[in-house]
Amino acid sequence: MEAQAPVIELYGASWCGDCVRATALLEHYGVDFTYHDVDASEEDKNAAIALSGRPNIPVLAFPDGSVLTEPSNPLLNAKLTELGLI
Repeated sequence: MEAQAPVIELYGASWCGDCVRATALLEHYGVDFTYHDVDASEEDKNAAIALSGRPNIPVLAFPDGSVLTEPSNPLLNAKLTELGLI
């Protein structure tokens, strides 16, 4: 049985263009992630701020413990490649 790949935690909101773009990129590559809507949950909003140290979104928390806030597509691609997810 193959081990399940660790999941990326993505904190965002539907109105956020960068969140939509990051979500689309992850879906394009078929990368598993859990979406946390910061508008729907004060707990998720606070978690995103705690991870990034600022209120900007999207915030992506990776299985290696690293965090990216508002990453560009090239930066997100590089991180996914580094982790062997794409």
